Amino acid sequence: MDSVFFDTYIWPALIVTAHSLAIILALLVSLAFFMLADRKIWAAAQLRKGPTMVGPFGLLQSFADILKYLLKEVIIPTTGDKAGVSLARFVTMFRALGGWAVIPVREGWEVADMNVGILDIFAISSLGV
Repeated sequence: MDSVFFDTYIWPALIVTAHSLAIILALLVSLAFFMLADRKIWAAAQLRKGPTMVGPFGLLQSFADILKYLLKEVIIPTTGDKAGVSLARFVTMFRALGGWAVIPVREGWEVADMNVGILDIFAISSLGV
């Protein structure tokens, strides 16, 4: 009985979690290097030095920025809804990453196998409006 429960519920949940974490990690690392490339290109266009202080050739600048934003003090207005302000950051993050759940990376490596994946992407992207 325990084997059936594990094979039916636990194992698929572990696979989906592993796929989700792999996709999120790949997205965040590639985004960090795209941001670095963007900074370097605009620095060259403006005839100034780009990010060169953190790591060799500034390769760790984007990761330092991520760490800075994560450790930054959160300012919540005194008259504002504290739960709503705190929840808004997570809702925004999950909305931004949720669209990637239906994009197949390769055979068998999509988080959610849906027939209406494009409609899901449109629905998630319209939530920001």
